[in-house]
Amino acid sequence: MNFIKSLRELFLNLLFPRRCPVCDRPVAPFGSLVCASCEQTFTYIEQPYCLKCGKPLTHEEQEYCHDCGVHRHLFDRGLALYQYQDVSDSLYRFKYKGRQEYAAYYAFCMALRCRAFIAGCHPDALVPVPIHKSRCHQRGYNQAERLARELSALTGIPVAADLICRVRKTAPMKELSAQERQNNLKRAFKICRNDVKLDTIIIIDDIYTTGSTIDAMSLELRKAGVKRIYFITLAIGRGV
Repeated sequence: MNFIKSLRELFLNLLFPRRCPVCDRPVAPFGSLVCASCEQTFTYIEQPYCLKCGKPLTHEEQEYCHDCGVHRHLFDRGLALYQYQDVSDSLYRFKYKGRQEYAAYYAFCMALRCRAFIAGCHPDALVPVPIHKSRCHQRGYNQAERLARELSALTGIPVAADLICRVRKTAPMKELSAQERQNNLKRAFKICRNDVKLDTIIIIDDIYTTGSTIDAMSLELRKAGVKRIYFITLAIGRGV
């Protein structure tokens, strides 16, 4: 069965070559997740970064970004791989242009970079940020779930995509202020299981900006009995 699956994947890759998440050309050498010449293009966030949300900080003596210093978030802690401006073009193609294959490279980088963080969390499940069913139908997939499933394949941590759903179609968050984001997400999520038997979860998403989405999910998850809530995102905005 694995041999047949491998042949099928090879055939599909020959017909529809995997695209590089950096340059978007067919990956070279064939079979790789990223072009050899593009491998070092994306640079990871390095310390100092916020001890709560992972945003890069300007000064080493800082412990928290301005947002986490003045606002109480409902999650425990989170990490991100890249600054948003460094990977924005790649994430746009991943999210809106059907480049689902990027998820394999992103998840590989997540597993590598966040290995100690993931091990320290001892998660029961990975929970992708859900999108409304109408948006999923329009896009064809949920990019956060694609990420979570690729990360699950590398770590062995199960995906709980049916734990929480988005029941209200919210407005696009890109141009909204922090307060508008919070209002936009009120009653947007709902727990989909009658009995939640998870103590610790890691929420998976593509971008963290103000934390409104993670907080809105965390509110419902804590009411359902989840005790520890962490997150990992691909990209994050800069702290102040």
